[in-house]
Amino acid sequence: MIPITALVAYAAAMLAADRFVGPCGQALLGALTTAVLAAACRPLSVEERLQVIGVVFVATCFEVIGSVIWGVYRYRLGNLPLFVPPGHGLVYVTGLYISRLPHVARRAQGFVRLALLLGAAWGILGLSGVLGRVDVFGAVGVLCLSIFLLRGPAPTVYAGVFLVVAWLEWYGTALGTWRWTEVLPWVGIPDGNPPSGAASGYVLFDILAMALSPLAITAGRRWGVQPA
Repeated sequence: MIPITALVAYAAAMLAADRFVGPCGQALLGALTTAVLAAACRPLSVEERLQVIGVVFVATCFEVIGSVIWGVYRYRLGNLPLFVPPGHGLVYVTGLYISRLPHVARRAQGFVRLALLLGAAWGILGLSGVLGRVDVFGAVGVLCLSIFLLRGPAPTVYAGVFLVVAWLEWYGTALGTWRWTEVLPWVGIPDGNPPSGAASGYVLFDILAMALSPLAITAGRRWGVQPA
């Protein structure tokens, strides 16, 4: 298993490198990120690898809708960088790794409560405007995240993903890799940069991927493909 610190360090270095490259450089970063993701998936089961693939697919669809079409946020070059789809897979794998740390597994309920507390605090600060903007959209996302953490089938994984996303959003927006709009187009809801509820979208990707992976395995068996 690739150490969690190595995955975080890679993400930090990759986003920092993006500041100095164009579309061709982003394609190279995408290829490298795909290779890192493949290596990170090696210890996972077949179902978990399918979940990663599902996260990449679902997240990419939402990226096209949210960034390219809706314009809720924009990347530095106005495109969808090619390192972003595999990057979503790395976020999920990192959250999964975190949830399996021995001290996290032993204190799973406390870990989930910590994520709930941090998410709520971020949402309240966002609504107050002390973070630079009044973040109503983020507060709605925090509410959704809280429901996922309390009622979802894998709350420890979601809590791990929340921590990764929280760091990633603050780091990425600070670098200028992407920027969230001040007011959501078409609906006029105030938004933070980053919004406090950004992790709710990631968790939704995870839930959809977890739901789809058993279906993919069943379909494979019907076609004579057996998991390795």
